[in-house]
Amino acid sequence: MLGRAAFSRTGSFRPENLGQNAMAMIGNVCFSFFVIGVLVFTIMAATYEPEDPLFHPSTKITTFLTSKSNATFKSDNSVVRTGEDFMAANETAFGSIINSTDVDNLASAEIIDAGDAAAATQCDVSGPIDCKDPEVFHLMMRATIDKFQDIHFYRFGKPAPGSNDSTCDMAWRFRPKEGKAAAFYKDYRRFVIDRSENCTLSVVSIGEYHTGVNARKRKKHQKAGLEKTPLNLDQVNALPVVGEIVNDSLPVVESESSFIHGKYLIYEGGGDRCKSMNHYLWSFLCALGEAQYLNRTLIMDLSICLSSIYTSSKQDEEGKDFRFYFDFEHLKEAASVLDKEQFWADWNKWQQKDGMSLHLVEDFRVTPMKLMDVKDALIMRKFGSVEPDNYWYRVCEGETESVVQRPWHLLWKSRRLMDIVSAISSKLNWDYDSVHVVRGEKARNRELWPNLDAHTSPYALLSTLHDKIDEGRNLYIATNEPDTSFFDPLKDKYTTHFLDEYKELWDENSEWYSETTKLNNGNPVEFDGYMRVSIDTEVFLRGKKQLETFNDLTSDCKDGINTCNVAAN
Repeated sequence: MLGRAAFSRTGSFRPENLGQNAMAMIGNVCFSFFVIGVLVFTIMAATYEPEDPLFHPSTKITTFLTSKSNATFKSDNSVVRTGEDFMAANETAFGSIINSTDVDNLASAEIIDAGDAAAATQCDVSGPIDCKDPEVFHLMMRATIDKFQDIHFYRFGKPAPGSNDSTCDMAWRFRPKEGKAAAFYKDYRRFVIDRSENCTLSVVSIGEYHTGVNARKRKKHQKAGLEKTPLNLDQVNALPVVGEIVNDSLPVVESESSFIHGKYLIYEGGGDRCKSMNHYLWSFLCALGEAQYLNRTLIMDLSICLSSIYTSSKQDEEGKDFRFYFDFEHLKEAASVLDKEQFWADWNKWQQKDGMSLHLVEDFRVTPMKLMDVKDALIMRKFGSVEPDNYWYRVCEGETESVVQRPWHLLWKSRRLMDIVSAISSKLNWDYDSVHVVRGEKARNRELWPNLDAHTSPYALLSTLHDKIDEGRNLYIATNEPDTSFFDPLKDKYTTHFLDEYKELWDENSEWYSETTKLNNGNPVEFDGYMRVSIDTEVFLRGKKQLETFNDLTSDCKDGINTCNVAAN
């Protein structure tokens, strides 16, 4: 028995069976490799987290924001890019530029129309300047076009009387000649006008940015003094106009009837509060995108928490108003939104009386597609306390990301902040170069950025800038270096400028201070770290030549040693 068993076990190794055994072994080995490969791939797929494209260089971010990618967020204190940053700055879309020839043609046409009446008019040398006189208007336009050589003009408003008999105020819409941002700007200045003994008019001086306050507000239905027909009127009307009066008052429900017939969406709770501004917007725009997909009004909390990465106290700060940072006027005109406090006041007033119902959703995996048929007046998404599953943006992940699009075009930067950017650029006549110098903690961390401190030293900067920026130019330095005297050696070759030179634009006597105080119920608003970095960056981006720290000044990588190739992919 034993011999027979032993013989039967070794029988498979007989010569006639070796081919079959070899084939079986090869098949087993191949199948094992296949199983191992599937297992490795499954583990990689389950644990992979995509890098956050929001923190790529500017050349990458447009692709990201127009894609459907998800993002896992990390702390970041960079400035958020918003809808207007991704509009194509196609010069043909802005309309025709007004030049001196256009003014001359207008003047000739008006002289012909006036006939001999103008010649018969008596000249009173000692009388006040008539700001409504077409000759005065033509003179002011010519003087403006001659003085500001680095901007293009698209509209001139009719002059208004100034502060005395020899001054007139005039407004105009413009863009810098080398402007990359898809936006218009509005300026209004005070002109001092002189009349000689032979009645010849001349402009004595043109005031500083926004001094012509009597010309700021354009009356309803009043035609511009001179404006060519835009080539694409719809696109022009969709552009931000920095410098116009901002109306970001809260929208109000017109009546009980309109309220009870509305459909609403609200997000409650979650872990997004006090995160970076990038994180906040990624989640907020997910909510706004879902509201638009469901054809519902988004109920939004205008009170936001500013992360400690932007505050002087280094603590998270509650009670910041959304309107301090973003253009709420554009948002409320382009989308259906209501303030949270106002909504709950109306809801408590009319909900029981009119039988308005609420649909509660407590799982972010319930997709917007599953809520399309909900008839209740209010859909409330309630988020828990466990991160990251309580982040709002989780709603827009998975199968939802191909259906619900984040409406970036609805979100613009605060025009009050952008007006400060315009004021600084105007004080430099829109004719300056800029350099962004990152120092601070990164310069002190030699382990991750071994060369940054040396490469951004004043004398290293002089060497780098020598072949890139012409000597004698206005040079705006955007930097996190608190001691600007650090850059004093650059003054030998350049006229240097820093953000803090323009503190009057946000101090207690400024228009920004006055308007934000009103928004904040009479309480002064701190010009915080996010506002500073936002304005510093935007002024930098309007320089004719722009040099960035990690592209132009140092060989170090933005995110630390050995990360350059990763960031570029």
